[in-house]
Amino acid sequence: MSRDLGLENLDINVKHLTRVEGHGNIVVDMKNGVLHKAQLDIVEAPRYFEALLKGRSFHEAAIITSRICGICSLGHQLTSLKATEQALGLAVTEQTVLLRKLLIHGATLQSNVLHAYFLAAPDFLKVGSVIPLVATHPDVVLRALRMKKLANDIGDAVGGRAVHPITCVPGGFTHVPTADTLRLLRKKMVEQMVPDWLATVETMKALAGAIPVFERPTEYISLRSDGDYALYDGDICSTDTGRVPDSEYRRMTNEFIVPHSSSKHCKVSRSSYMVGALARWNNNHDKLCPEALQAAAALGLKPGCTNPYLNTVAQVVEAGHCALDAVAIIDQLLEMGPRYEKPNQEPTQFGTGIGSTEVPRGILYHEYTYDRQARIVKANCIIPTGQNLANIDDDMKKLVPEVVATKSKEEITSWLEMLVRAYDPCISCSVHMLDVEFME
Repeated sequence: MSRDLGLENLDINVKHLTRVEGHGNIVVDMKNGVLHKAQLDIVEAPRYFEALLKGRSFHEAAIITSRICGICSLGHQLTSLKATEQALGLAVTEQTVLLRKLLIHGATLQSNVLHAYFLAAPDFLKVGSVIPLVATHPDVVLRALRMKKLANDIGDAVGGRAVHPITCVPGGFTHVPTADTLRLLRKKMVEQMVPDWLATVETMKALAGAIPVFERPTEYISLRSDGDYALYDGDICSTDTGRVPDSEYRRMTNEFIVPHSSSKHCKVSRSSYMVGALARWNNNHDKLCPEALQAAAALGLKPGCTNPYLNTVAQVVEAGHCALDAVAIIDQLLEMGPRYEKPNQEPTQFGTGIGSTEVPRGILYHEYTYDRQARIVKANCIIPTGQNLANIDDDMKKLVPEVVATKSKEEITSWLEMLVRAYDPCISCSVHMLDVEFME
């Protein structure tokens, strides 16, 4: 039986929500039982990365765009490289693709671990940050740090460093890890990462009771490939409309401006859609390795999941697939025999190219147009968090009326904070452009 808390009037204003990247405010306004506002205000200053790219050489684009974010730097870099290579007709080798897929696994692992342990887990344990957990759950915190370090080791070994990699260039790599380096990395993945991931699944199972029960069907969009669990390449796949090539990304994003956000919002078939680990799960669960599917079953994650709070669970499941598939990729590279290949940097054409990859927070698009001097004349970047913002607002609008009669203001505020954090937003990434209209 619900308890009447008398919350016909509700005013919530969480300024600068903690444990997210960037600055956002939660605002709820309910008067006389009528919900007037429930939204995430994005107050981050715009950063104009698309303008920064204009006039830049194709050698510089990926270096610049990796600075959009320190967490997703690898994803921005590889997406940028793919857009440049398509625009200039720069073919890459099988070894290059395998090394890039290995890098994506490392980046996804470190980000998913960071979110699950350091940003989301404190909510489940009702503490303000991970710091109190150092005293109460030291083994778990040490496990999280160990997993994150090993994920970063992949970036160090293949990309030259974990953040803002330096060996990835248009057409290939400037340096290739040796067989010995790959063998050591494989040993660590098998002996450390996989057991730690299995322990993570058990930890998440123990915390599952603290995850709010909330359902809101929406459209889920991610890459989808016939060959593998699509992170590096594939078509754009929607649970509503099916698959289209990434050349049609504009009609699958439809950016628009709202007054309460310095980041654009997006929509396709509905008023909003969701990207990220839960969207990848809903579209690609059949491509996960058996161990990841077993973990999903143990955690109660089912295909067609419509609870956004379970995005964190989907991240944990996905982390296991990334760890095990990274081992498989290393085996392929060792069988081929890693060797240095001169990057292919001789353009065969000049035009427009589109790159799309899955970064931890969802599908990312870069589009560049190059002139005949191989300099950018136009750029467009559509960021996962920007694609999720309208969906977060729609979730809030459904959540607040459902819980207002049974929860206190403090409890509602906590659920709203947990909701936003479940999306693992990277707000600074999303605020890359602002349209200004001057009124006379």
